[in-house]
Amino acid sequence: MRKIITIAESVLDTEYQGGQPLRSFVGGRIPCAAASLAQAGVATFMVSECTTDAVGDIIVNYLSDHKVNVDSIDRYPDGATAFSAIFKGEKGTESIVNYGNYPEERFKVIWPRIDKDDIVIIGSLYSVDLPQRAGLFEMVSYAVERKAIIIYLPGFQHGINFRITRVMPNILENLEVSDIVIAQEQDINTIFPDESSEEAYRNHIEFYCNNYLHIYPGTVVKRYHSTPGPECTYEGNNCTDNWLGWQAGFTAGIAFSLLAQGVTHDSLPSLGEAAWQGIIDEAMQWAQASTGPDNCVNAEFAASRQPALEQGLLNYEKSKTEQE
Repeated sequence: MRKIITIAESVLDTEYQGGQPLRSFVGGRIPCAAASLAQAGVATFMVSECTTDAVGDIIVNYLSDHKVNVDSIDRYPDGATAFSAIFKGEKGTESIVNYGNYPEERFKVIWPRIDKDDIVIIGSLYSVDLPQRAGLFEMVSYAVERKAIIIYLPGFQHGINFRITRVMPNILENLEVSDIVIAQEQDINTIFPDESSEEAYRNHIEFYCNNYLHIYPGTVVKRYHSTPGPECTYEGNNCTDNWLGWQAGFTAGIAFSLLAQGVTHDSLPSLGEAAWQGIIDEAMQWAQASTGPDNCVNAEFAASRQPALEQGLLNYEKSKTEQE
């Protein structure tokens, strides 16, 4: 059975306004996308690390409660799980302070099995900075050899202070192994300052990856590609106060659609506009359904998608048997 492996940082976010805490939630687009996918019946694995502390328990329990396989989360005993304090200011401004205490040897995870046509989703600080980067990229390189589909979310939690030039070689290396890149406007502005989305694609991404989905503020998505035909713009429902949940849901929806439509590593490059329209339309629905307090789809929405998933997986197995 095809499965999805997600690799990213585990962080607990807490929002503050006027010096008072508003809410705490598991942060990061990739962990929240994993929760949505597993809720919908997709075999989903989370590869990450966190301490055996109360914060780590909250994160792991969130994933487990949404049926994510957490066997590949390294629970180290010494240190403190990553925690982010998000201070909300006037007119939507935010300042972020990040906390965490890690052992010298990190990311000692047990690799999940990776097979051809599985989907591997990578991103966050893990994908660009040491020491986690080395272990992550070793696993991703193996996934590329196995002909898995690699989805890369360039960018990382804001509030992390380092020179982008120092990690740029790692970002470019990630682009080189990726089949689909999904990025939001703020991330691209951080990585490639003073460049529009099209300039960033033409100057940096197109050489490595054909399929680039750029998320603009207001939930508008534009697909850039190097195959013949115009770039396409998709209008989402811009009525959302939960930008994290929306992006996590969109990412989950893309991955889910690839499974439900039977898109494989070999067929992905030849997908036409009609197929991409269906994939992104589905992803938009997932995005809007993920804007609740859990940053993922609810049980009712997830259940409504399971028949399409089951049919897609059945068709895939049938096609694989016929080819053999």
